[in-house]
Amino acid sequence: MQFTAAQIASLINGKVEGNPETVVNNLAKIEEATEGALCFLANPKYEDYIYSTQASIVIVSNGFEAKGPISPTLVRVADAYSGFALLLEKYNEIKASMSGKSGIEASAHISKSAQLGEDIYIGAFSYIGDNARIGEHTMIHPGCYIGDNVTIKAGSIIHPGVCIYHDCVIGCNVTIHSGTVIGSDGFGFAPQQDGTYKKIPQIGNVIIEDNVEVGANCTIDRATMGSTIIRKGAKLDNLIQVAHNVEVGENTAIAAQAGISGSTKVGRNCIIGGQAGIVGHIHLADGTRINAQSGVSKSVNSPNAALTGSPAYDYKSSLKSQAIFRNLPEIHHRLQKLEEMMQELMEAMNNKNTAF
Repeated sequence: MQFTAAQIASLINGKVEGNPETVVNNLAKIEEATEGALCFLANPKYEDYIYSTQASIVIVSNGFEAKGPISPTLVRVADAYSGFALLLEKYNEIKASMSGKSGIEASAHISKSAQLGEDIYIGAFSYIGDNARIGEHTMIHPGCYIGDNVTIKAGSIIHPGVCIYHDCVIGCNVTIHSGTVIGSDGFGFAPQQDGTYKKIPQIGNVIIEDNVEVGANCTIDRATMGSTIIRKGAKLDNLIQVAHNVEVGENTAIAAQAGISGSTKVGRNCIIGGQAGIVGHIHLADGTRINAQSGVSKSVNSPNAALTGSPAYDYKSSLKSQAIFRNLPEIHHRLQKLEEMMQELMEAMNNKNTAF
């Protein structure tokens, strides 16, 4: 597909600076772009590339001020990163509309009691269970399992190999990537006197609200009773475990390999770093930020707190501790000197007392 600078500006509410008829046919990084490429400049660290790039069009923020001559046509927007993201979104919409993916492929199994919306796509070897409801404009790619009584609302995209167990609810415009399992049993076992474990039936479900994206190979367990809930706008990276009865707040972002234990409530607009672990039955206040590989063992009650370490504690305090830790060899050396001086002083005092 080809786009002119004027068309791009129209799509992302931008303003052209240069030739509005400049044409691009591919996307590239600013440092690697060649003629015919579109790229963006958002990070000041990459500003030097804009003076040498071969790109035909560069999206920049309104606040960008050139320090030298620039050959590409510019498209100015309020925020270059957000503008580029919007452009990619529009590009995907156009690409999807041109793909011709619609209807139900012959090898898909659709229960007679399933309710299907208009303009949907169900790929080969997918299974749609009894009383499932699939909203309009939804795409279910090949090899997916959609269990009995599952609801998937309008405009959602279920990528190949996703498994959604019975009774789960998926909101509008949700994207779930390959290999993810929604609604598997929560980890509930009662220890017995003989040392064995008795499984506790998990009779709840999972609710994923509107505009959520779940990465590849995630597992979101169904509730023991009630619902495990991913609130609207949340973003989950790959390889994340969300346990039974967890609630993830609106617009919270969770990086890869993080794990949240059962019944924990995560507030709105939180950021959880990769490989972070959070114990069960606690609460994280709105805006909490957890560094990668941190272990959170107790509730965070103050909004916008920043935590790091295992067990996790206040980030600013951790910086002071790290500064001391870096100086431990010097501190140890000084302590040794003090011990030697104390020893010499004590020996001198003993010798003085002996003389009397």
